[in-house]
Amino acid sequence: MPVTATLLRRIPLTETSLIVHWCGADCGLVKTVAKGARRPKSPFAGKLDLFFRCEIEIVPAKKGDLHILKDLAVLDSRLGIRSDYTRTLAAAYFVRLIEAVTEPETPIPDLADLLDRALGFLEKSPCDLRAVRHFERQLAARLGLMEEEQDGRRSPIDTIAETFGAIPKQRAELLERLR
Repeated sequence: MPVTATLLRRIPLTETSLIVHWCGADCGLVKTVAKGARRPKSPFAGKLDLFFRCEIEIVPAKKGDLHILKDLAVLDSRLGIRSDYTRTLAAAYFVRLIEAVTEPETPIPDLADLLDRALGFLEKSPCDLRAVRHFERQLAARLGLMEEEQDGRRSPIDTIAETFGAIPKQRAELLERLR
């Protein structure tokens, strides 16, 4: 059964195959093998790029957590994210933050929706400090760590860091670029 997911990461596995990490509402964070994806005439050619939103078909692994990517159709390439480095950096930060707070293969409809909306925003609009703070606030609220409308006592990212550990390193560079 096909599911909709966003491509988060690609890692070479062999000369011809890739490990592809996805985030979807129904499947959560999932890893797949895209066999032959690095071949010039692969059916996956041009379809496996960062932040692409796709409809994917996965063959579950018999053991382990590395499934087989059977088929995919690109629904949204989100090319606007690549229009400048700050947008790309913000997208990478949002992805890393979602990965840091999520258990693999657990359905995460609220978090997948938040990530999709954030990436959709970055595709159409330049990133600013307000957008980063909004994402962090929304994430903390959806995780149940603080009320959506906080009163300023503690920042959402401090609460997330305290609960889940270190925050992604991209945040420091992103904030520096936005100031």
